[in-house]
Amino acid sequence: MPPDDMPPDDARLADLADRINTIARLTGTFTLRSGQVATEYFDKYRFEAQPALLAAIAEALAPMIPAGTEVLAGLEMGGIPIATALSLHTGIPAAFVRKEAKKYGTARLAEGADIDGKRVTVVEDVITTGGQVVISTDDLRGLGAQVQHVLCVIDRSSDQGAALTAAGLQMHALLTRAQLDAAEARRAD
Repeated sequence: MPPDDMPPDDARLADLADRINTIARLTGTFTLRSGQVATEYFDKYRFEAQPALLAAIAEALAPMIPAGTEVLAGLEMGGIPIATALSLHTGIPAAFVRKEAKKYGTARLAEGADIDGKRVTVVEDVITTGGQVVISTDDLRGLGAQVQHVLCVIDRSSDQGAALTAAGLQMHALLTRAQLDAAEARRAD
């Protein structure tokens, strides 16, 4: 639990960090998408599958959505529940972005809301290196989307999203690895 002397917003974030740690922080040996090996892993599907926690995350993320955002683009697969929850909370339309366009049906890379010419904020759950975000952003820009911002639940990068910055993106993270580690340390005390 967060200390009683924390300001309300800090206490709310500390509570969210504690709830996410409790349900989604795993220890062991995990190979990340980037190829890096980690001894801790945040299983985002565990917090995304809990309706009350997902709603609290969306409520906390909503004020962080950059002004002028016309579409929330959730990246396959973990960004989709976050974008959906944010869309329900804010009324901003959502698009669902595949890693590659399917070869059948509509054969589209981005399903849902139209992105062409729109100010799109990319939504992701956990960012470690930002590699897939950069790839997906390039794809969205190729389809006419105006993308300058990325919103994520957890920034676990060691370089504050350097790959995103290099791609002309500004990251907005609800929680950082340091905040989650601090919450875990409080819990262990």
